Amino acid sequence: MGRRTPLADVLVERIRRDGPLTFAAYMEACLYHPEHGYYSQGRSARGRGDYFTSPDVGPLFARLLLVQLREMWEALGRPPRFDLVECGAGRGCLAAQLLAAGAEQGSDFGAALRLTLVEASAKLRAEAEVVLGSKARIADELPRHGIVGCIFSNELLDALPVHRVVQRSSGLRAIYVAADGDALREVEGELASPALAQYWEKYGARLEEDQCAEINLEALEWLEKAAAALERGFLLTIDYGYRARELYGPAHRRGTLLAYHEHRAEENWLDSPGEQDLTAHVNFTALEERGKELGLTSLGLVPQSSFLLSLSRAGGLDEMDAAARRQLIQLIHPEGMGETFKVLIQAKNVETATLAGLAPL
Repeated sequence: MGRRTPLADVLVERIRRDGPLTFAAYMEACLYHPEHGYYSQGRSARGRGDYFTSPDVGPLFARLLLVQLREMWEALGRPPRFDLVECGAGRGCLAAQLLAAGAEQGSDFGAALRLTLVEASAKLRAEAEVVLGSKARIADELPRHGIVGCIFSNELLDALPVHRVVQRSSGLRAIYVAADGDALREVEGELASPALAQYWEKYGARLEEDQCAEINLEALEWLEKAAAALERGFLLTIDYGYRARELYGPAHRRGTLLAYHEHRAEENWLDSPGEQDLTAHVNFTALEERGKELGLTSLGLVPQSSFLLSLSRAGGLDEMDAAARRQLIQLIHPEGMGETFKVLIQAKNVETATLAGLAPL
């Protein structure tokens, strides 16, 4: 075990009292414990902390995203109000960039745009209020209904707590976190709930023996809330992940869970709880299939590189300055964000929509 942290003491005492934790419960505490959690302390990557996301590269990402949002607004018939609800918004960096880009364009779409930022961390919400003032509504959870526009998330679902499982000859087993003295260690046991087996049957894939994987039940719970909140419009999800066949393929024998600390990715996720980020790749098959059941139509799943290059052409951004070109290269580079990140767009109660970001290159 790594450096002793206040959260480690809390978790060891909790395990001694209640027994081993599901990995999802452990990850929930590491990231969201009200006092010692990584995000609760404002350490989050959305803060910025241990790695970069697309808005940190520069304002070009927001300029390109605005091209897609405007096209969505037009597909909805140019309503006088277009809701953009950003989930996992952090300090409001992207929102500020979007507002600045909209002001530069001086368009009628800019006048229709209404921003809502959803952020779980009270510390980051307070900082977002300083950044944005009255230019956006800031909340700790999604509105329950009535959104006409787009619900957007960028690297949100990868940070939701996941269950870890391993395939044994006897079947699928769950991985728990137990205490060995004052240290944390992994142990195996039966699946914690029928929901895990049901998820695997519907959205999983064949694992090799002794192969590990993650199951993200909370991503589907978030999707259900988003689908209920969206009256008419689009759900735009950007995250790193794959469809199930590739996500659970032999290339990921240890699963995809990673710990990020001081800009390094490691597999020591029991070390220094509360002081490092934990993430796992997204199962886009689960989002697409569950989305259909919730009334969402999947319009396309593409790499971020394809999405942004298509938008740069559609938005007339081919002639960009040197700084913007450098930003675009970083956003689309196949060894960085370009191929690792995927863009999923789903629609609800939209008759027709041909979106430039999904166009083939």
